Amino acid sequence: MKPQIITVEKHIMEHQQNHLTATGEFSWLLSGITLATRIIAAHVRRAGLLDILGETGDTNVQGELVQKLDVLANETIMTCLGDRDNVGIMVSEEDDEPRIIKEPDDRAKYIVLFDPLDGSSNIDSTVSIGTIFSILQRCPGVERGRVMDHILQPGHMQIAAGYVVYGSSTVMAYTTGDGVHMFTLDPNIGAFRLIRERVCIPVSGKTYSVNEAYSRQFSKGIQDYLSWAKSDGYGLRYVGSLVADFHRILMQGGVFFYPPTAKAPQGKLRLLYEANPLAMIATHAGGAASDGTQPILSKIPTALHERTPLIIGSKNEVERVLSFWS
Repeated sequence: MKPQIITVEKHIMEHQQNHLTATGEFSWLLSGITLATRIIAAHVRRAGLLDILGETGDTNVQGELVQKLDVLANETIMTCLGDRDNVGIMVSEEDDEPRIIKEPDDRAKYIVLFDPLDGSSNIDSTVSIGTIFSILQRCPGVERGRVMDHILQPGHMQIAAGYVVYGSSTVMAYTTGDGVHMFTLDPNIGAFRLIRERVCIPVSGKTYSVNEAYSRQFSKGIQDYLSWAKSDGYGLRYVGSLVADFHRILMQGGVFFYPPTAKAPQGKLRLLYEANPLAMIATHAGGAASDGTQPILSKIPTALHERTPLIIGSKNEVERVLSFWS
């Protein structure tokens, strides 16, 4: 008997049958994301042949040098979602301001926030990179024109979140709050195929992921944690691409953290595009995510490009880092 081929679109439709109020709108939205990431994956594979490696010479709103593939990925997602009539607002880590596709209404009710190419500084060295996305619904009762009121919602209001990692294979993981499901892009059929349902992050894992180059800028508590972890046999695993580090931890267990430093006292990672969606995935896979004082999903955003400290991964390992946090 041949194994059944379940694509991400089929998987979503099957799950929608369990919800009497489902209309198929979310499937239409997610199909735009999968289309965009398939296109990005194709460009990543051929980047060295297409002259799309290296920097553009520009600086983005984050103060980071823009890579050519950053621009391509950003515009690909904007194009693929821009014709979805149920998308009202798109917010990219690369852009200064939100792009209002349609004034949010009963039809254009979705807001998509995304990091088009996480880890893009690693592109030229062919280290794994990825796309991270978060989906919100418009807030009812908000006055017309008050766009930021729709966008600045706490993470627990996300209706879906996911990521795609472009590595030795292209893998997508997403959640709508009913488990975390994982798919691999099959180049033979050009579609994401289900490989694991209801992924559970191990409750513990003896690896930690942090940029120790900044360890002298960490608090004494974090420095004490690093000393303890090494003495207890923990191993350092750090790629320098958040989506790649998180994917490994989701599969194998462990903890990733990016604490405040003298250079980045509020943390470095973006709350809306990175911390919130990955926190939703970690939480629904049985893990945890914190900023050191509260769960990431409880934080109320105050700015579009707000940054945050992040501790994320196996529940026991997050709690252990928090016990040293200061």
